Amino acid sequence: MATPKADFRDWMAAIQARVESALARALPAADHEPRRLHAAMRYAVLGGGKRVRPLLAFAAGEATGAAPERLDAVACAVELIHAYSLVHDDLPCMDDDVLRRGKPTVHVEFDEATALLAGDALQSVAFEVLAAQRLADDPARQVAMLHTLGVAVGSRGMAGGQAIDLAAVGRTMALPELELMHIMKTGALIRASVALGAQCGAPRAGELERLDRYARCVGLAFQVVDDVLDAEGSTATLGKTAGKDAARDKPTYVSLLGAPRARELAQSLRSEAHEALAGLGPRATRLADLADFIVARQF
Repeated sequence: MATPKADFRDWMAAIQARVESALARALPAADHEPRRLHAAMRYAVLGGGKRVRPLLAFAAGEATGAAPERLDAVACAVELIHAYSLVHDDLPCMDDDVLRRGKPTVHVEFDEATALLAGDALQSVAFEVLAAQRLADDPARQVAMLHTLGVAVGSRGMAGGQAIDLAAVGRTMALPELELMHIMKTGALIRASVALGAQCGAPRAGELERLDRYARCVGLAFQVVDDVLDAEGSTATLGKTAGKDAARDKPTYVSLLGAPRARELAQSLRSEAHEALAGLGPRATRLADLADFIVARQF
């Protein structure tokens, strides 16, 4: 697939820089007590990652005319949740990994207890950020937005998906089981990112449903590509330990379908994502670009 267009790359870089600054402001300063905990939180969040979820939130907000200041808060919230999940997933009691975003994982750089507390605190800060400013003209909508993120993070979303993932080690899963696991573990926060960004603006009738269909497709596509990259990429390019899924005998799209069919599935999901955006017109350009980026990425 062709590399991302220059204007999209410029947009992406601008949003990434904006989100980095917003995250730095949202996190407690490293010189505030407890200093070690705050340093670990900042270490986990700042200076790394593609910021896919904030990018999706901004793109969805652009599609519904949302104010950038509102999107700053949503982008921070979803990235803080994502960072917390990575800190906990890397712990020895979970995936037991030592490398993340090209540097030692939080429990390696600090210690396990600090990593556990850092993840807990990052989750809390995410909800603080969402509740601290007006994100919607209707207060009831803002309460609903908090509920959306809560469901995405909990046992019906990320935490539940991780539980299924841990229980699946060493056994074969049918494709519907694998999809359900990743709809929860990876897809729930991606869907929430799109929904929250869109609700910061003024979505028209039927648009939230279209955007949710889009988000479901890109959420699954993201995981399919992750599985392919884990199987075929290198630790140096990925910034995390390559081949760990096969080493732990975890069911993946590659182990179930093989890499060629997994890549075909990712392309099919990309096409479905584009179809879901039909009718939104130029307002959805960045969402379409992100679907292409998610499927085409090589790192």
